[in-house]
Amino acid sequence: MHRACIIDDMCEHAVSLTDEEVVGRVIQGDGDAFRYLLDRYGGRVFGIIGRRVPPEDVAEVVHDTFVRAYTSLSTYEGKGDFSSWLAKIAVRTSCDYWRERYRRREIPMSSLNEEQLKLIDRLASAESGRQRAAGDSREEARELLAWAMARLSAADRSVLELVHLEERPVKEAAELLGWSIVNVKVRAYRSRRKLRAILGRLLAEREEHYEKIQKDA
Repeated sequence: MHRACIIDDMCEHAVSLTDEEVVGRVIQGDGDAFRYLLDRYGGRVFGIIGRRVPPEDVAEVVHDTFVRAYTSLSTYEGKGDFSSWLAKIAVRTSCDYWRERYRRREIPMSSLNEEQLKLIDRLASAESGRQRAAGDSREEARELLAWAMARLSAADRSVLELVHLEERPVKEAAELLGWSIVNVKVRAYRSRRKLRAILGRLLAEREEHYEKIQKDA
């Protein structure tokens, strides 16, 4: 049989293999078989990571996710859905990304650009959440939220993203994070309060910033 035909037959056969069968092959020493899992779930992992880390770091975190998955295949053992198992690793790898970058000190107001200061003014004077999200400020509002979220710890950020931003059920968030349901509920509540406090301090600093400008004028 022609070599190209043999390769085509192998690829078609690989497509028909279940995730558990592919995992079994990798564990038995066929490392090349792992690329079939990359093809199947690469898009989903990129989606999970892309919602959680800056665009410039997505590829690196995706790579780290698959490396962790590869080295942890022996713990999978065909228990449950492979896609869900991989999603948990992706979420936890994202948590570790932010854990490494997390800094406790706040970024001063002076680090905000003029457009962000104007946005804070609009947010402070808006009468409702709907108004805050309306019009041209939507993209800026997302940027400001990302700025505030970056001030949170990795765990706080992750639970807020899953429960409040992605609106996942608490049970699903608990499974992805490897926490108890009670822990997710408590952490989500506390994390939301922390986020509000960060935004509150930001608005307070904004007032001081403009008062100083008026005094110096």
